[in-house]
Amino acid sequence: MPIRHCIVHLIDKKPDGTPAVLHARNTELAESQAIENMLADLNESYNAKQGKAWGFFQAESGAYPFSGWLKEYNEGGQDFTAFSRQAVEHLQKLMEESNLSTGGHVLFAHYQQGMTDYLAIALLHHSEGVAVNAALDVTPAKHLDLGQLHLAARINISEWQNNKQSKQYISFIKGKNGKKVSEYFRDFIGCQEGVDSPSETRTLLKAFSDFVESEDLPEEQARAKTDTLVDYATSQAKLGEPMTLQELSGLIDEERPRAFYDHIRNKDYGLSPEIPADKRTLSQFRRFTGRAEGLSISFEAHLLGSKVEYDEAQDTLIIRNLPTQLRDQLKRRKD
Repeated sequence: MPIRHCIVHLIDKKPDGTPAVLHARNTELAESQAIENMLADLNESYNAKQGKAWGFFQAESGAYPFSGWLKEYNEGGQDFTAFSRQAVEHLQKLMEESNLSTGGHVLFAHYQQGMTDYLAIALLHHSEGVAVNAALDVTPAKHLDLGQLHLAARINISEWQNNKQSKQYISFIKGKNGKKVSEYFRDFIGCQEGVDSPSETRTLLKAFSDFVESEDLPEEQARAKTDTLVDYATSQAKLGEPMTLQELSGLIDEERPRAFYDHIRNKDYGLSPEIPADKRTLSQFRRFTGRAEGLSISFEAHLLGSKVEYDEAQDTLIIRNLPTQLRDQLKRRKD
């Protein structure tokens, strides 16, 4: 993961209402193993974070100047240090106006992963700990607490520059229950949401359920394909990358790699070609299955409580909206 440029500034803002003070660094950080390790740990923590939103830049304006500064930097109009200084001064102003956040170290990192350029921005805080020094004394020690990441964003610079129709080249931590504490950071980036990750993931899973039903697959195959989908989505989420429908289709059915993709297109689910996976939604998508004495029951876990209801006291299942094929068979039997 080559790091092109990296710098850290400090915004000293306490929760007691005193004005924020900016301590800006004048030069980029030199390459080092420590910086590479920090950025790798930051990416790992960021990718694992739930509650992220995906979107694109607002039109550049006085209220949303960040994209203009980034464009100028990319085109060589100013260097990385000047760009980051301009941006962190704007962040300081918004932080001051919000009265909702404490300060911290602000990291700007322009790096490359594969053939793609990214810009990561994160507000970092320290945790108190202890260390043992060379004299074997136990001493207080501070360290960056990357596990407690609340304000951060990542911009896919390559997609922003090369795909003008994209509405998901920015991701940012939205905050639990849409907390206002994260709104000023979103406004600092100048990002508007373009893709509803939980909704898109739910639609994809609905499309998959319809596909499995239409294929009338044996339970073992259905379960294997479900595992393939969940494993692929989970691995993409860990990498911080979206799911690609064509790639997923090929994994689900290697002999007919376009079958699931064509099913999505023919049924017009309105899905984007690439979908950022929502891990919370995925975690609910597993299959319950059981077989005994001529009875075989199988359904996806997310249907429990909606189409399928379990009464533990009576040891019964209530199934609503029966599959058409099963309903027709039952009707013929009755006749």
